[in-house]
Amino acid sequence: MKLWDKGISIDKKIEQFTVGNDREIDIHIAKYDVIASKAHAKMLQSIGILSDKELIELLGGLDALEAQIEEGTFVIDPQFEDVHSKIEFELTKSLGDVGKKIHTARSRNDQVLVALQLYYKENLKVVKEKTRTLFSSLLGLAETHKDKVLPGYTHLQVAMPSSFGLWFSAYAELMIDDVYLLNAAIKTVDQNPLGSAAGYGSSFPINRDLTTKEMDFSTLKYNVVAAQMSRGKSERTIATSLGSLCNTLSRFAMDVCLYMSQNFGFISFPDELTTGSSIMPHKKNPDVFELIRGKCNKIQALQSEMILITNNLPSGYHRDFQLLKENIIAAFEDVKDILDIFNYSIQQIIVKDVDIHNDLYKYLFTVDNINTLVVEGLSFREAYQKIGGEVQDGTYVPDTSKHHTHAGSIHNLCLDNIRDKFPD
Repeated sequence: MKLWDKGISIDKKIEQFTVGNDREIDIHIAKYDVIASKAHAKMLQSIGILSDKELIELLGGLDALEAQIEEGTFVIDPQFEDVHSKIEFELTKSLGDVGKKIHTARSRNDQVLVALQLYYKENLKVVKEKTRTLFSSLLGLAETHKDKVLPGYTHLQVAMPSSFGLWFSAYAELMIDDVYLLNAAIKTVDQNPLGSAAGYGSSFPINRDLTTKEMDFSTLKYNVVAAQMSRGKSERTIATSLGSLCNTLSRFAMDVCLYMSQNFGFISFPDELTTGSSIMPHKKNPDVFELIRGKCNKIQALQSEMILITNNLPSGYHRDFQLLKENIIAAFEDVKDILDIFNYSIQQIIVKDVDIHNDLYKYLFTVDNINTLVVEGLSFREAYQKIGGEVQDGTYVPDTSKHHTHAGSIHNLCLDNIRDKFPD
């Protein structure tokens, strides 16, 4: 069944190419098409297109389909082009002519658009909450390990003293910036596009305020052309926000892989969280974090894909938009899994004691020692040259007693301040 069927058979090769794998992808938005259809039916009843009895029948039929979706028994058979045609078919099969009325005053274009907006809105909030969970875990680890020294590096060269508390809370605070972008994406998709039909509205006296309230959107996308043009723009915004979060997670995963290696040896994980080698029995590979890094880097590329598909399209609907669904939905599902496994794994991290008296870390404290000389009266340049000379002639002896007091430094992590910054 096709919603645009005019009784003409379409070439099977053309049909296969144009439908693609929409049936498989649309399972993710089936629930949201039902939600939108319920709101639409109530609106049609409010303007006299449906009777009270017809509305009750349609809502009952949609409730039954929603139950199937929740149970996992809802299937989009090969005879259907997409979830929208499947739902209308099932309503017509069970309700007869009443089922055929559900498509009144709407187009498949705005069915897809509103179902995606509802999916995006809900899943952005899920990603945000999972980010909050990881954020809290990292601040807990920062508190637990705040006094454990961790060498700091610039250019991968030993630089200045850091701590595990500083490391964990650094990534926690970076995720706040990512949530700012998630919130921007939520605000972008929290606008009801239903009623734009094929992109130019409807001659029916539809009540778009009613459907906005029924679907719990914050506002309308008032201009119907703007509503259709939000397809692609929403995906670009979402890809930016997910990509930002994935950038943070991929960098963190890289640190984990680096610090687990024998040349650093700062952290470890229980054996059951690592994998071995088929020929090297000593190996404990951080496969989980390598896969997190790879998946996150892949998701960061999504923004470019969304831009290239949509950046030169004129106003109105184009079938190119169909290509946005698959990878943006896959990205959501991957990000949720990544956040879950990251949080699960990082809570089991084994933080090792780092011997700061090891010659490897001899020069961690040169800057602190320069600053001590400045406090004692030397100019910074004189102090720099004095410590630099000691380093060059091999007479430098580090003083590790310096205490950092300013906000956000190694001895003043401001964890409560960071916790309070996490946005609603």
